[in-house]
Amino acid sequence: MNLTSLPLHEQSDLVKSDQRAASNLASACYRQIERLNPQLNAFITVVRPEESQQPASGSFPLLGIPVAVKDLFDTAGTRTTYGSKFFADHIPTEDAHVIQKIKKVGGRIIGKTNTHEIALGVTNNNPHFGICRNPWNLDRTPGGSSGGSAVAVATGMAMAALGTDTGGSIRIPASLCGVVGLKPTYGRVSLRGVFPLSWNLDHAGPITRNVEDAALMLQVIGGYDKKDPTSIKTLPGDYFSHMRDKLAERKIALAIGDFIEEADAEVLQAVRHAAHLLKELGAEIVEVNVDFLNEAAQANALMTQADAAAFHRDRLKEHPDWFGADVLQRLKNGAAFTSTEYILARRTQAESIRKLENLFEEYDSLLLPTTPITAPPFEGENALERARVLTRFTSPFNLSGLPALSVPCGFSAESLPIGLQIVSRAWNEAGVLRIGYAHQQATEWHKRQPNL
Repeated sequence: MNLTSLPLHEQSDLVKSDQRAASNLASACYRQIERLNPQLNAFITVVRPEESQQPASGSFPLLGIPVAVKDLFDTAGTRTTYGSKFFADHIPTEDAHVIQKIKKVGGRIIGKTNTHEIALGVTNNNPHFGICRNPWNLDRTPGGSSGGSAVAVATGMAMAALGTDTGGSIRIPASLCGVVGLKPTYGRVSLRGVFPLSWNLDHAGPITRNVEDAALMLQVIGGYDKKDPTSIKTLPGDYFSHMRDKLAERKIALAIGDFIEEADAEVLQAVRHAAHLLKELGAEIVEVNVDFLNEAAQANALMTQADAAAFHRDRLKEHPDWFGADVLQRLKNGAAFTSTEYILARRTQAESIRKLENLFEEYDSLLLPTTPITAPPFEGENALERARVLTRFTSPFNLSGLPALSVPCGFSAESLPIGLQIVSRAWNEAGVLRIGYAHQQATEWHKRQPNL
């Protein structure tokens, strides 16, 4: 039996009955890190085996599970750089709230993963800590800004990982690396101890190998945090009770229109095939024009850059030369927006939220591509243009704060992964996980692994 191929809950059950399983899991991940990290550069900092938390005994849901953490989450006693020269030697004294929660249930933090500088970008070409490479093709971007986390999961360097998502930074690398990425509803997961990019748009969530692992990770990290002003008090989520429910009588919207049709033909074909598969499983599929999402994507881009410029205002004044060229340009763009432009973007946000609320009164969920293209090459890269293209289908759901899941739904002719994005109304993570799980059970895409 290959222990590393099992879902997280089965791995944890084995650890409960046999402590050697925890050592075997960690050893398998460290072997992969030693073998692959020199070429993929998924980790900025690896927590040495003797320093990573040893699993306790008991019925903890992540007992002994090696978890990688994007280097935006504070980890007490472990270097946390935020992908920035400004914080190259920064060692926090306290864990982020979600890190505390993972440790309390037996999770083992195995390292801090590479990120686009200050999370303001989607290529993970970091000028300070090096390029993170896509395991399916080393000349391609893994996506970002949580690229290191997606690469770690895709290659078995970690059994699960944490990422952040302001315009698509969990879902984009999940799509381009062939794994599962979940952006929860805004306010579902605490951001205390997570380095901000945009106070208004940031989300934290899991990157995993399959849908049930994403559900388990969200069960652990979700919940109200009274010390975090972005955290919203709501009923605790239950992501497992109905995961295996049939799709009969589920009415699902399939996104169409000029906004969607700009995607590559291979991507559109894979998403349409996924929709057809869900129809065969009992769902009703209805094509719906979503061209209004174009304005939402533009508003999200403006707000992200403006919010980032506000947060980094002192660093921009003191040491603009410490930022990479693409990030500096985006921060300057953000600082140049007028208050009128920002207010108009906030109005677009309110209008987009209402349009999506109306959509989800009629439909259980919405299907669309996660990214309009597969992983693009580093060569000839324009990071600002990459951000515009790769966030096209993900950023509207940061603006609206809705739960969105990316699952593998195919491969291109160049053997690069394609992602299906499933979106639903606020707080309905259980719904997107249910549809993602049904699709996963009927396909084999999530089982394919890069040949390294």
